[in-house]
Amino acid sequence: MKTLKKQSIIVFSLLLSFTLLFTSCKSDENDNPTPEENDFSEYWGAMVTRDFMGKIVDENNNPLSDVQVEIGNDMTTTDDNGIFIINGASVHERFAYIKAKKAGYINMSRSMIPKSGTNYADIKAMAEELVNLIASGSDSEVNLTDGTTIKFDGNFKDENGNAYSGNVSVAVNHLSPSDPDVERKMPGMLYAQNANNEERILETYGMVNVELRGSGGEKLNLADGHTATIEIPVDASQPNAPNTIELWHFDEEKGYWIEDGTATKIGSKYVGEVSHFSWWNCDAQFPTITLCLNIEDTNGDSIYGAVVILSSSSTSPRNGYSDGNGEICGLVPANEVLTMVVNDPCGNPVSTTTIGPFSTNTNYGVVTIPALTTSVITGTLLDCNNNPVTDGYVILHYNLYDELIFNITNGSFSFTTAACNSLTNFTLEGIDQNGFETSGEVSYSFTPPTTNIGNLITCNAIDEYITYQIDNDVPITNIDVSHQGNASGFIVSGGGSQFVYIQCNSIATGVYNSPDFDLYEFWDRSFNVPTNIQFTLSNYGSNVGDYIDMTFSGTYTDGNAIVKNITGTIHVKRDN
Repeated sequence: MKTLKKQSIIVFSLLLSFTLLFTSCKSDENDNPTPEENDFSEYWGAMVTRDFMGKIVDENNNPLSDVQVEIGNDMTTTDDNGIFIINGASVHERFAYIKAKKAGYINMSRSMIPKSGTNYADIKAMAEELVNLIASGSDSEVNLTDGTTIKFDGNFKDENGNAYSGNVSVAVNHLSPSDPDVERKMPGMLYAQNANNEERILETYGMVNVELRGSGGEKLNLADGHTATIEIPVDASQPNAPNTIELWHFDEEKGYWIEDGTATKIGSKYVGEVSHFSWWNCDAQFPTITLCLNIEDTNGDSIYGAVVILSSSSTSPRNGYSDGNGEICGLVPANEVLTMVVNDPCGNPVSTTTIGPFSTNTNYGVVTIPALTTSVITGTLLDCNNNPVTDGYVILHYNLYDELIFNITNGSFSFTTAACNSLTNFTLEGIDQNGFETSGEVSYSFTPPTTNIGNLITCNAIDEYITYQIDNDVPITNIDVSHQGNASGFIVSGGGSQFVYIQCNSIATGVYNSPDFDLYEFWDRSFNVPTNIQFTLSNYGSNVGDYIDMTFSGTYTDGNAIVKNITGTIHVKRDN
């Protein structure tokens, strides 16, 4: 994958793996199989091919480029937006494991139940920062300011199993259950194999990662037969934390947690012994079933992007998003009454329901919520030469959807999203990874049921443009654009292969039709010929140099009395 040089993009927000493990997929299994010992993959079904997209950022939400990402036998690197794309990866139908690494950062990963469409991963990397330098051969301890403590007996080995002597660099990262980004930072997902080789989901009470390096930078671990003591603070948000809790280590090769000992609550900490280091987690475990449901509104429309929040008396609330078919499906605790809250994209609760308990895998069916506004957003991503972009993606920014990323097919994109009545504006940004170009963020307004934005041009050498397409003809991009405006309206025009002129009798954002707005395409139609064109003015900049953003679509009659279709996009700076 090529790297795109551009400014930072905000947080990617489509995380679909969390404590309740909700994902947008559908299981074909009717019950949970029992795996052979040490063959936990028996739970996961047949091998299938799936498409993946994701974003990796640092702890300040800055995109991380050149992160090596691996899914099965497929590998790529992130671009300058922190985005990776791997299509056609071979994974299990009920389990996919994404591994990522970059020098200077703790190894990253994400596990999920893959769906048949594009699967999204949202990962926040933690820097591998030196906490302390200790010496082998003697007792020592490392402390974090939050109370996390690691005690060593001085016995270490290198990656070949040989005894190590010398200084040891120790990096320690503690993740609290109250950290709002805990699911983005932790490895895999809270999915586990217990001591009886049973599939479980977990409720975390705190986790810690420890990295040991020798004087030459080589990776170290505890010597065989030796242990270290870990002390993990009990979070104030969990006052009813049990006195004894299971310890789990994360298997970086398999992609899930494995039960491995216990910890005891002593004062305000969990204290336990561990025999090696990677990630360790203090967790309560729960039997799990697969729950699927569909979100529809009272009009019978499937809702994409409904925020679904599930909680129980034993587990903390976690949220996910319904997919383009209104589906949301994943692992939840068995035999637990669940409270389900559905929010619109602006965070407003529209439905609260009590469901369960469920003892077996369940397709709950349709959950009906009050009608939401939905719109199909469709368009074409073009490069500077008006050719469809073949290697790229489109980024949607809309309120709680801080950043949703969508694949393109031969330059075309089409996706359905829910909107809230109080917020009608959104922005799109197109990325061309072959040409190292971006469209920049362009403002639009929803025009349900379909918002046709026309052509989105990934040509960062051009910071303003008018582009339009007539029927199925080659799109026209007018590079030399101008603007004239006053308090009651404005005119924009563009010269190039064909001249276009748009006259607008208002500067207030909204949806307009002729004669309030009108368009003249001088090479294909005459003045004063009937039109049925709708104009959506989504942005009129407050000052000179600010952008005017508008789309238009509809029909007109050309000079030969033939009715034609036209769609277009305007992204022009105010000249006065």
